[in-house]
Parts: sequence; C-alpha cells; structure tokens
Amino acid sequence: MNPASNANPAVLIRANPSLALVKYWGKCRFGRNRPASTSLALSLAGLTTRTELRLLPPGAAADQMTLGGQIQPDERFAAFFDQARRLYRHQRRYQAISSNDFPSAAGLASSSSGFAALALGCAALAGQAAGADFPATGDCLAADGLSARQLTQASALARLGSASAARAVYGGWTWLPAGAAAAIPLQAAGFWPDFRVLVVVASRSAKADSSRGAMNRTRASSPYYPAWLRDAVAVSREARLALYRRDLERLGQLARLSYSRMHASALAADPPLLYWLPASLVAIQCCAELRTAGIGAWETMDAGPQVKILCEQKDIAAIRAALSVALPAAGLIEASPATGPTLAAWPSEWVEGFGQP
Repeated sequence: MNPASNANPAVLIRANPSLALVKYWGKCRFGRNRPASTSLALSLAGLTTRTELRLLPPGAAADQMTLGGQIQPDERFAAFFDQARRLYRHQRRYQAISSNDFPSAAGLASSSSGFAALALGCAALAGQAAGADFPATGDCLAADGLSARQLTQASALARLGSASAARAVYGGWTWLPAGAAAAIPLQAAGFWPDFRVLVVVASRSAKADSSRGAMNRTRASSPYYPAWLRDAVAVSREARLALYRRDLERLGQLARLSYSRMHASALAADPPLLYWLPASLVAIQCCAELRTAGIGAWETMDAGPQVKILCEQKDIAAIRAALSVALPAAGLIEASPATGPTLAAWPSEWVEGFGQP
C-alpha cells in the first residue's frame, strides 16, 4: 500500500449483523479471538450498520472511533487497527464514524456488523490508496469490489474485533469452524428466499455483561462448559444438513437446542450469567404455542434479551398477530437473508461532510 498515492481515501460501508443459528460461545485457548465452537449463521437484511472510514493524514497520533455519536475506548479497537496496518503495510491512522439502525450492544450482534464494516473498509482503502479501480460513486456488492482472497483476509481481520464479524463480511449463510481464522460462505441469500427472522426487541438498553467477558467467565467457571463444546459439534453438523435441505422444522429444533444449551452453560457460571427478561420468556412461550397450533415459529437467543424467531414468509402475519397480544409493547423487526455488505468510495479530495448522514 502506498498511502501517498491517494492523499485522503475514504469509504462508506453498510453491513448487516450475523445471526448464529448454531451458536459459538467461548474462545479457543490458542490463537487470537478464535471461536471454541462451530457456528452456522445468516446475515440479516433489515438491520444495518453504516460506517464511514478514512485514513488520517500522516503524523496523526491515534486512531479515532465513534459509534452512535460516542467516542469509543482505544483498547477495544487497538488490536484491530494495528493488525490492519500490518496487513496492508502502512503506518497511517484510521478515523471511523459508525451508527446502527438497531440497538447496539443489546444482543443483536452489532459488533459483528460493526467490525465487518471496518474490515471491509480497510481492505477497500488499501486498494483505493494504491490506485485500484474502485467505484467513485454509488454502491457495489463487496464481492464485486474485492477478490475472494481479499474477502478472506477481511474476514480474518474482522475476527480480531469480534469472532461473529468474520461471518458478517459475507452475505447469506456462513460457517465459522471452531478454531478457524476466517469464515466460509455456504449459500447466497437467494438460496432460501422465503426464510425470515422476526426479531422481538425485549429491551433497547445495552447489556450489563459483554459477550466477550461472559464467554471468558463461562469457560473459566461453568462445570457445563466442556459438555457444551462436545455437544455443539454434532448440533452444528446436523444443522448444516438441515440448511441444505431447507428443512425449517429440523433447523429450528437444532437452533433451539443450541441457544438453550449455550445459556445453560452461562447460567452455571460463577457468578451466574442471565440475559433473559420477562418479555423474553413470554416470547419463548408464544413460539411454543404457535408450534402447537401448527405454525413454524422457532426461537433463538444470543447474549442479550432479544428473541429471534426463525420462520417462513407465509407465517409472518400469524406470528405478528400472536406477539401483538402477548407482548403489545415489544418492538418487532422483520429480517430476511442479506445479500452482503456494500461499499462506496469517494474521490481523494473529498473531506467535507465526513460523518454526516
């Protein structure tokens, strides 16, 4: 990379969070931020992170990261930006301004879309600064603007910030094996066009226990954690087969097993970790009642109180109607398989309006 070849490269990235249907929970004891269990995931259209990223002028003393108007602590992003400089062979500092159109740090995988956007932006800036033929206006699919090798590099870079971000670099359905450095794309968004995820927003507040800290506590103190890891191997393999068969019932059953057993291991940590709220339990019970009535509504949860309901388009109206009675105050977000992040680059002289909507 030759930053001098383009004085002020800047890029806008839009990325979607990655929802794990089969969960990863915990870090490997080796490597840097590698998952201890395999995950199967889907990128969600309908929830979007918008990030503007640029290289600061030579001599800038520090990276600058702002999320939702709040300056972020340096230590959360230092390893990521340092690796980006090593990977793309330069010494320039980065400035990023990011926002989500969904609650941040609340169990909706905002870190996955956030770090995926940053990683793709760093890759795009490297090409732009080197004089690559990158669109000056408009959006393009990341897969069209970056090579397969560059996407794999971006996936590995994103993983340093958040392991689930390795998956969010891609659209559609993805696979992140235990111990892997980067995610693997499995199927494009159009593979299952009728698949839907209805997100029940039980709370918009940031969670008290971060996912990273909670994973470490679970690994260190839960007697159920080794069993969780052993069980996750078989669950992930069977879920992948269910995906290929477009078998919602079996995929939903396995997704329920995965999140239930993940949370059971966390609840057995010392001190216990409990992310569920009363509204979460109401949504879970509502799904059980819907399945009894013959409607495919299969819930999953991450490290947060939000409930994500796996279903098909034909059942959305019935599920919404049931939730409107059971949880009239809860927010609902309908999501579908996302095609993938988009990138738009600006000319080198562009500096006015950075960070503006």
